[in-house]
Amino acid sequence: MSTIIATLVMVQITIACVTLYLHRSQAHRGVTFHPAVAHAMRFWLFLTTGMVTKQWVAIHRKHHRFDDAEGDPHSPHMFGIWTVFFKGALLYNKASKDKQMVAQYGVGTPDDWMERNVYTPHSRLGIVLMLIINLCLFGLWGWLVWLVQLVWIPLWAAGVVNGVGHWWGYRNTDTKDFSRNVVPWDFWVGGELLHNNHHADPASPKLSRKWYEFDIGWMYIKMLKTVGLAKIVVR
Repeated sequence: MSTIIATLVMVQITIACVTLYLHRSQAHRGVTFHPAVAHAMRFWLFLTTGMVTKQWVAIHRKHHRFDDAEGDPHSPHMFGIWTVFFKGALLYNKASKDKQMVAQYGVGTPDDWMERNVYTPHSRLGIVLMLIINLCLFGLWGWLVWLVQLVWIPLWAAGVVNGVGHWWGYRNTDTKDFSRNVVPWDFWVGGELLHNNHHADPASPKLSRKWYEFDIGWMYIKMLKTVGLAKIVVR
């Protein structure tokens, strides 16, 4: 039971790092974090996902640029819902190899020594280190913990948010795309299932709009702001 709880805690930390650091901070500049907090999230993503900040940001910004039209890297209306749901990670990987696109849309992401010499050129090293850490912590069960960690983001972020979030659910705003709010209370995917709200106002770090909606990512931001570790960008 303790291994299951530890695994769920770790994957929720990963989800939080994706929505807070990669999405709301790096891609949309809606919030900034204390350098130590920002780097801690970047390091955690290096360990648990192998994703490169500049690539993720570029792909997401391009998604907003073309919103369910030709050029969108992962729209279910372009590729099909089942392709995005089951193969969203492959679509991400294909898009990440477009160096011109990454350079164009990934402007402003970290370019420090760690990024140039560790995180970008050795992005797969992190997940290998995570496997070793898991084996040390959980014994042979560490293999299963590691596999869950590897599958979590491709399933929930690439499959559910990018796929279902543009296919099924309710809409608060009539946006030009097909974005949907999958559920009004999202504590499982960091608030990202309030996807129509996000597309209605991409720059806002708060994804909930109605009184009955709950965005746990916004709660994290408010908590970090209270202790001086986050700053909401007012436009």
